[in-house]
Amino acid sequence: MIRYQEPVFRPPSEARSLIFQITLGCSYNRCTFCGMYKMKRFSVKPLDEVFEEIDWASQEYPFVRRVFLADGDPLCLPTDHLLKILERLYTRLPKLERVATYATPQNLLEKSETELIKLREAGLTILYVGVESGSDKVLSFVKKGVTQKDTVEALNKGREVGFVISTTFILGLGGKDLWEEHALESAKVVNLSCPHYTAALTLMLIPKTVLHFQAKRGIFRIPTQKGIMKEMLRFVEGIEVETVFRSNHVSNLVPIKADLPKDKERLMNELVGYILMTPDEPLPSTWTGPF
Repeated sequence: MIRYQEPVFRPPSEARSLIFQITLGCSYNRCTFCGMYKMKRFSVKPLDEVFEEIDWASQEYPFVRRVFLADGDPLCLPTDHLLKILERLYTRLPKLERVATYATPQNLLEKSETELIKLREAGLTILYVGVESGSDKVLSFVKKGVTQKDTVEALNKGREVGFVISTTFILGLGGKDLWEEHALESAKVVNLSCPHYTAALTLMLIPKTVLHFQAKRGIFRIPTQKGIMKEMLRFVEGIEVETVFRSNHVSNLVPIKADLPKDKERLMNELVGYILMTPDEPLPSTWTGPF
């Protein structure tokens, strides 16, 4: 059987994927807004345990077509380790079509181009990268550990070797003070890296995170719901390249789907309407639901 250590997270688009935890927690785990893995000490699941779970799944779910590798950033693992897992997956699951995982910009920068090509050729197809913001001020404030330049370099590195790149940005992460810079600089990252997918989540403060404490002390000023919609409009307005845009996470105020730039005018008109209808009230101060 597959032995999960809760909680287990995956992107919305991986809802039909079989999940294997090949790492536990996040190798970085210092972002001030994130509470996903604070209850876990980062560790690597032994290879023999992963193989045992894959072999079990091959008997129970022989027609699996999609696999997602968890937890926070499995791409941090040594390339040879990942290659062994990918080989086992495709050998034991004959119907397997794609394997996806979370990755950080740091993960991509630490791998050589040769290593990334080997992983792509071995069947790792999709990387979900949490960019969060394109603003250096915001990235520094939330202790993301990278700059805008680092992020763009990492995303381009992954895309150029053949990965499908899916990026996420967090609306509201700049607070009331940096909302416009956050939106415009995030759009700049999209324009400079051309990710296949761009997703906009909405900030939900997680209890006991540093950002939550900063908000309670007034160091971080929580944006309003109307402010979030204005930020979304400015973000979309700034995107000039082709990307599939989604804002349909459980955190979002309204579900949005668009292909940019084809649907840009339509989407901007919709957002203006949403702004008019959205109350100028604070976002919920805490979030205790699922991600």
